[in-house]
Amino acid sequence: MAGQVYLTREGYQKLLEQLEFLKTTERQRIAKAIGEARAQGDISENAEYDAAKDAQAHNEARIAQLEGTLTNVAFIEDMNIPSDKIFIGATAVLRDLDLKKEITYTLVSPEEAEFGANRISVFSPIGKGLLTHQSGDEVSITVPAGIKRFKVLSITR
Repeated sequence: MAGQVYLTREGYQKLLEQLEFLKTTERQRIAKAIGEARAQGDISENAEYDAAKDAQAHNEARIAQLEGTLTNVAFIEDMNIPSDKIFIGATAVLRDLDLKKEITYTLVSPEEAEFGANRISVFSPIGKGLLTHQSGDEVSITVPAGIKRFKVLSITR
């Protein structure tokens, strides 16, 4: 993995927990599935064996990815980021100028993005469009569905 990965301490903890789950519980489940598939006999034409080996490869790849991510973490809370502009770690209260409603987004790294919780990646179209804006700014952002217009009401960290 190249470069720093910016995470909150909460996001870091979630990734650690996911890594632990994949290394223990998921590895054991996959090993058991491989063993059961082998017990069925000829593995050269055994779909269950192939599926279990694929699951094992995906699990190991995700473990390697998480380990790479976790070794390159910089904590957002430890950074000296201006609080008057929207940057990673900021929570922005916006008015959607087209829908006439308020929405709150917290800008986070892609590893922590969770749209249902209004935690959007700084690399998403809306995240990129909001970067460096401050309270009072009106912003037009091109998204796949067209153009979204927002007014920045407030910014907190």
